[in-house]
Amino acid sequence: MKSIKIIVAAIVLSVSSLFTTSCGSAEKEANPLADSLSGVNGELSGKLSEKEAAVQEFVTAFNEIQDNLNAIKEKEKIVSGHNQSGDVKSKEESIKEDIQAIYDLLAKNKNRIGSLSAKLKDSKSKISGLEQMIASLQAQIDSKDGEIGDLKASLEAKNIELSNIVMNLENVEKESSIKTEKLNTAFYAFGTKKELIEKGVLTKEGGFIGIGKTTKLKDNFNKDYFTKVDVSNTSSINIGAKKAKLVTNHPTSSYKLVGEKTVEKIEITNADDFWSSSKYLVIIIE
Repeated sequence: MKSIKIIVAAIVLSVSSLFTTSCGSAEKEANPLADSLSGVNGELSGKLSEKEAAVQEFVTAFNEIQDNLNAIKEKEKIVSGHNQSGDVKSKEESIKEDIQAIYDLLAKNKNRIGSLSAKLKDSKSKISGLEQMIASLQAQIDSKDGEIGDLKASLEAKNIELSNIVMNLENVEKESSIKTEKLNTAFYAFGTKKELIEKGVLTKEGGFIGIGKTTKLKDNFNKDYFTKVDVSNTSSINIGAKKAKLVTNHPTSSYKLVGEKTVEKIEITNADDFWSSSKYLVIIIE
């Protein structure tokens, strides 16, 4: 870490001659790498040059990578503690979660390093020291990768099942994409009350001898009758009916019915609130 600070300072010194410096004192950042920048150079005044902007972009990335490495180190300590205590089976689920989190962070770091290396290679401005910083962080990541591999092997030797751990960037991103798609997926269906009951979407329950029955979503409703939507880019649903009534639970403050003589559409004004209670929307129309 000390060597990285020295390199950052050298980079800033090589760039700072291109600018005039302010008399004011730089705001102190919490991150050590940002502290090095502030301590060596102070606040840079005026418009950022292309080279200075590049330095700041790289330093931000270095900080993120170092923060990830620190997080990995802490999780590694926790897992190693469980491993050394001998009581690993009772902590199996927690260990699995921590090991997966470590691999996720490693994958992010590898992706970030790869992106920085490509950007530096394509950069027109050669900035002294950045190659060395990237190489230093890459070495730390490789070392940590080896340590985690050894720890994983040790845990598996104690019958901790870790075969389902996702260990590469492609799969991590795929898993993340699947989770995001699932969170953003919702479904809607609309029709007359009779139609929705016949299609196995709604049912009538309660009441006494046929009086006072309520219409509600059927327990094992017909999901094939619904239309799939992406909630992240769906702001309205076209209806085109004289009247419309929502059967499923959605906060009234999160939507409005649009139209004068007819209900043209449902406009979703707050998607997070609208889909918070149910990812299935059912509308009775007339």
